[in-house]
Amino acid sequence: MTAADVWLPIPPDEIEGLPEGPRYRFWDGAEEFPADPADCAFYVVPYMRPAGIGVRPLPLMRSVRVVQTLSAGTDHVEPGLKHLPPGVSLCNARGVHEASTAELTLALILASLRGIPDFVRAQDKGEWRGGFRPALADKNVLIVGYGSIGAAIEDRLAPFELARVARVARSARTTERGPVHPLTDLPALLPEADVVVLSTPLTETTRHLVDAGFLARMKDGALLVNVARGGVVDTKALLTELESGRVTAALDVTDPEPLPSDHPLWRAPGVLISPHVGGPTSAFRPRAERLLVNQLRRYLNHEELGNVILVTGAEAS
Repeated sequence: MTAADVWLPIPPDEIEGLPEGPRYRFWDGAEEFPADPADCAFYVVPYMRPAGIGVRPLPLMRSVRVVQTLSAGTDHVEPGLKHLPPGVSLCNARGVHEASTAELTLALILASLRGIPDFVRAQDKGEWRGGFRPALADKNVLIVGYGSIGAAIEDRLAPFELARVARVARSARTTERGPVHPLTDLPALLPEADVVVLSTPLTETTRHLVDAGFLARMKDGALLVNVARGGVVDTKALLTELESGRVTAALDVTDPEPLPSDHPLWRAPGVLISPHVGGPTSAFRPRAERLLVNQLRRYLNHEELGNVILVTGAEAS
């Protein structure tokens, strides 16, 4: 096992504490592979690369045992899993992106409510534009997707004197902060929310979760914030609501993505768009490197891996 290859998208000599034994190969999505993919036992998928890059070597990885993403979501890799033998663990990057994504979520909420984009446009023109704007204080916030990122978002919302935070996940449970509702409770929760935050993984269940019916249940003037995946939202349905002026949106992810320059979403009223920057900050590298060192030590010591999303040929973990 220790003689097998490990493919890393970060140069191995830049990662402190990598365990000895494997042959470390650096591959960040370049055209040429660094070695024969058939010899790779532990594959770390390149981060923030165009769709399809990360799955390209998978059909050739006949010996791989672990596929590790550096993203919280794994939807970009899952289409390639059909090429792998049974027993391969797919692991995500839980613990890497919580801080950065939660920071951006808060920034998008505050910028949208307080009108920061309007101030920037006015500054460009040398115009002084005052007036009242909504505050985050006293608002009801609904977090749809209450995993580690959803919880980190609530942690950062806590000081803002909110009226209420409601939490939704695939199944009901209780946390220290309060109950987590199942997705089936959304119709009753949406009409009460001033801000709806999407931080759910993209699955067959959540694709186009935010459709015309979901948006119709949102209250007039509510803000939709998407830091999940673009496919969670039906873009056409969102455009209809934005153009009517009934709701506003702050989107770090879109469908399609990247958003074409001529797409009407760019010019829709009441929308703030950031180019999928929830994860890539200065907080990424140290957390990603700690994750990789820990996972590789576990793997080489035959210990249980962390962050296992599924095992090929078996039920999800």
